[in-house]
Order: sequence, then structure tokens, then C-alpha cells
Amino acid sequence: MAGVSSCMKYSMFIFNFLFWVCGSIILGVSIWIRVSKDAQQVNVCDSSLFAGVDLLIAVGSIIMVLGFLGCCGAVKESRCMLLLFFIGLLLILILQITGGILGAVYRSQIETSLNKTLVESVNSLQSSTEESKKFQEKFQKFERMNQCCGLLNGPADWGKNFNSPFGSKVCACELKSPSCTIFQGRYVYKTPCGEVIIEYLEDHLLIIMGIAFGLAVIEILGLGFSMSLYCQIQRK
Repeated sequence: MAGVSSCMKYSMFIFNFLFWVCGSIILGVSIWIRVSKDAQQVNVCDSSLFAGVDLLIAVGSIIMVLGFLGCCGAVKESRCMLLLFFIGLLLILILQITGGILGAVYRSQIETSLNKTLVESVNSLQSSTEESKKFQEKFQKFERMNQCCGLLNGPADWGKNFNSPFGSKVCACELKSPSCTIFQGRYVYKTPCGEVIIEYLEDHLLIIMGIAFGLAVIEILGLGFSMSLYCQIQRK
């Protein structure tokens, strides 16, 4: 019985150490996605687009704490720490499942909200207020960085500002480049920036979904390990 308990204890410790490492990786990857140059460029339109990444940062931090609790609980054979680890892990798993279900159910609303954000940003491109001009300056940097123009309808999104002195270099691209087209006698990028933003979000959504799925499997194993060790300590 002691041999089985010792084996289970050290298995639990190793598992929780790996769990802590997973939390560190999730936290690191999430922060990288959040502060990357592309993210800062996309953030020009709407910071709320990164709510899922912010959530992963929080989850990664919590997992690191839970991994530490699990390691200590396994080594010291502390039922209290193991129970806290189990409850915390169960709550995270429930939140993940709930988030996944809500994301699937409200997917159309999320897409509608994104389109609404893009339309509002188009209005800012056509506006002449001081606040809009600051947005336009940032957005021009985004256009040059990603070789795109406008948000939904290409250069037409700039409206009258396209031919204003301020917009003289809007969407300007090199001659004979395959990414260029002619609009009102000027060579401009033909790809709308809305497509670039959506592609960026979809690519990183796959990363987030992969992390969440792998994490769910690890969490289920963790629940089993912690409850088994908890029961063994209780029987001693």
C-alpha cells in the first residue's frame, strides 16, 4: 500500500510540475500574441477583439498557481491543498466548456459585432475630426505594414479624404507590384485591410482552440490523479 501511495504521490508531483510548465507556456504564448507587432496593428481598430487572449493570460496565471498547489499537496500529502487543486481545476474546466458552448451559440453575434466595428472604423476613415485624424495616421501605418487599403471596400473607404492633402499617400504602393491596382489614377493596394484582420484573428483562433483542447485533456487527467491521491491519503 505504501509503495502504491509513494508511486501515486510522485506521479502526481511530476504531473503537476508539467501542468505548471503548461501554464507557463500558455501564459507566454498568450502574452506573445497580445503584444506582437501584428496584434498592436490590429488593435488600432478595436482592443475588444483580444478578449479571448486576455482570458488565456488569466487562465495561464491561474494554472501556474494550481500547479504549484498540486506539487505541494502531492509532496506534503496535504488533503487541503489537493482539494483546493481539484476544485480550482474543476472550475476552470467548467468555464472552458461554458466558454466553448457560448462561443459556438453566439458565433453569429460575434461576427456581427466584428463587422459593426469595421463599419465604425470606415466612418472614422471618412471623418475629418481631430480624433479621426489620429486614427487615420495609425491606420496608414497598418496599411503600409500589411500592404492593404481601406477596411471593407478598399480605397473607397477613405471617401473624400482619399484625395485630400492628408490622404495624398494613402494606400500608395510601388508600380507594377502584383498587390497593386489603379484607383482614381493612383496605384494603391487592392486587398482590403478587413481581410487581413480577419485572417489574423482566424489564424490565432486556431492556436487558442488547440491550447484550450489540449488543456482540457490535461485537466481531466489532473482531476483523476488528484482525487486518487486524495482518497489514498484519506485511507491511510
